[in-house]
Amino acid sequence: MNLKWISIVVFCLWAGLPVAGQEIKPPKNVLIIITDEQSADAISAVAGSRYFHTPNIDALAKNGVRFARAYCANPLCTPSRSSMFTGRYPHELGVMDNKSAATGNASFPVMGTYFTAKGYETGYVGKWHVPLFPLKNTSVSGFQWLQNNQLGGADSLLPGAAVQFINKKRAQPFLLVVSFVNPHNICEWARGDQLPDGAIGVPPALAECPPLLPNHAPTFNESDINREMRRFTQSSPQFPVGNFTDSQWRAYRWAYYRLIEKVDAYIGTVLKALKASGQYENTLIVFLSDHGDMQGAHQWNQKTVFYEEAARVPFILSSPGLKPGTSDDLVNTGIDLIPTICAYAGIDLPAALPGCNVLKPDPRRQYVVVANRLAVGKDIPGKKTFKPEGRMVRSDHFKYWVYDEGKRRESLFDMDEDPGEMQDLARLPQYREVLEAHRHYLKEWAKKYSDNKALEMLKDQNL
Repeated sequence: MNLKWISIVVFCLWAGLPVAGQEIKPPKNVLIIITDEQSADAISAVAGSRYFHTPNIDALAKNGVRFARAYCANPLCTPSRSSMFTGRYPHELGVMDNKSAATGNASFPVMGTYFTAKGYETGYVGKWHVPLFPLKNTSVSGFQWLQNNQLGGADSLLPGAAVQFINKKRAQPFLLVVSFVNPHNICEWARGDQLPDGAIGVPPALAECPPLLPNHAPTFNESDINREMRRFTQSSPQFPVGNFTDSQWRAYRWAYYRLIEKVDAYIGTVLKALKASGQYENTLIVFLSDHGDMQGAHQWNQKTVFYEEAARVPFILSSPGLKPGTSDDLVNTGIDLIPTICAYAGIDLPAALPGCNVLKPDPRRQYVVVANRLAVGKDIPGKKTFKPEGRMVRSDHFKYWVYDEGKRRESLFDMDEDPGEMQDLARLPQYREVLEAHRHYLKEWAKKYSDNKALEMLKDQNL
């Protein structure tokens, strides 16, 4: 047998297919595109194109499966990304905010290691922000090919690097992650700082700016912990929106949309290169964001809180082999991303991973759980340390959360009747049974995944 035939036999065995009797299908590529701080509805395919247009993300939604109820594991960069790239909950990693990675648990395998071990060529382009697992340490992250991995800015450099990787000559399949910073620059815009990835111009006349969100006002019957968090956060120079007028909030939304359009154009360059390379038909494209942005909802900007605008994220799977549509299955992108892409690629995973393949969802899943710890940068002089930690349960019809501070620490919302989360039901007697059910969900989950902090929150409330 000559070398050519030996190579074919080895490739077929590696791919898990018989040498004869079946069509030899090449292993499948995976392309993951991540934006930073993009809310679930902040694409024109969902929100409409009156004030912005995202044709490239829209095309992925049209040709793929869009998960309308996907939530990040924690609505903040480092804990969310740490979860996404390990498949573990933030409390398992010990990473609850952007500063806690130094004391976290670095014993878990990272996404790239699964694919590298299977023979994939693995590449990572752009923002990482998972300091617990250094990207440049290939033995830890598993990613072999790295380009333009600065923490902030540099989005304009990413499409070229991604195209370079896509066009490489290779015999094996690939996993490529392209991680953009925008629309995260909205944080700098709100502070009046220079935008790391370039200016976006001056807002137009007010009539041309998007309107305020329908849920711009604070929640009725708002809990004291939520009210205190907003007041405390807006006392920080990092979040200078406490005195924003309606006009300023509308300009904020205009700027946010411009940043999304900017990153959508970059995404288009990557997708165009994939199609031109002839590999589109054999590639699963995953689009998601690490968390959203509040955009003035309940008079908040940025993220961290459990409201929909911050915690619910876009999650789209697009491949010629998938039937297009919209799914209402509950998803936690932190724990479900790795099981999903590995199932697609035929990679076996440890049974201990808590997530599931969302293309074959677990019918027993009644809820997903999200964690947070409020992060406001530097402590404010004269104010006690204020870093409330919370857990959120999203069930089919309701959302519940509880914090470890405050006199009224719990909130409950009917997400079918009140998707804007305008009416907190936690203290209404007619919702007592619903409240108890969600306390039970959280307790059940906390025991299963050894989240002692969540159990303490429930115990502190005599729950």
